[in-house]
Amino acid sequence: MCDGELVQLDEARQGIESIARRLALLHIAYAKAVIDEVGEEKGLRIIARAIKEYGRIIGERTREEVLSRGLEPSPENFDKAPTYRIPSFGMHDRVEVVEVGGELRTRVYGCVLAKVWKELGEDRLGRLYCYMDVAKYMAYNPRYKLVHVKCVLDGDGYCEFAVRPTTEKEREDFLSKDREWFYMDHL
Repeated sequence: MCDGELVQLDEARQGIESIARRLALLHIAYAKAVIDEVGEEKGLRIIARAIKEYGRIIGERTREEVLSRGLEPSPENFDKAPTYRIPSFGMHDRVEVVEVGGELRTRVYGCVLAKVWKELGEDRLGRLYCYMDVAKYMAYNPRYKLVHVKCVLDGDGYCEFAVRPTTEKEREDFLSKDREWFYMDHL
């Protein structure tokens, strides 16, 4: 698209889905190469470090964009930084916001990334990518984390996200280069 051309929504959706599929394949290719090269235990630590860094970069850039708009880096303003926001179409089939026990949650159905990883039988390695959601949110504002209450790659029928406050221990573990931090996604 250039010079004011318009693209049909279906074509845009297909383009975004194609990029998402390629991102899913890239993640698996890198993860498998790392594990093949250094072994599973060390490989998983390296992948965790890379996912944390990836999320950190997204979170910090989102924070900078939100602040540049004169907004506070609050959960309500996270999606007001369009440069790093997930597209509203093409990445999944549909999204809904629900309230569960007084907590707002976002349910995502038909995640394209998860579909690719399931097709490849790589649920476990694909799931590592999902931890970037915790990392991006904590880098955006360390007082909060975005957790997967449910995840397709954990066997659920859809992914369900909730924004929750972090603890001092979680903030310390996240900032440490050698502490495990994936546990934060399951609390």
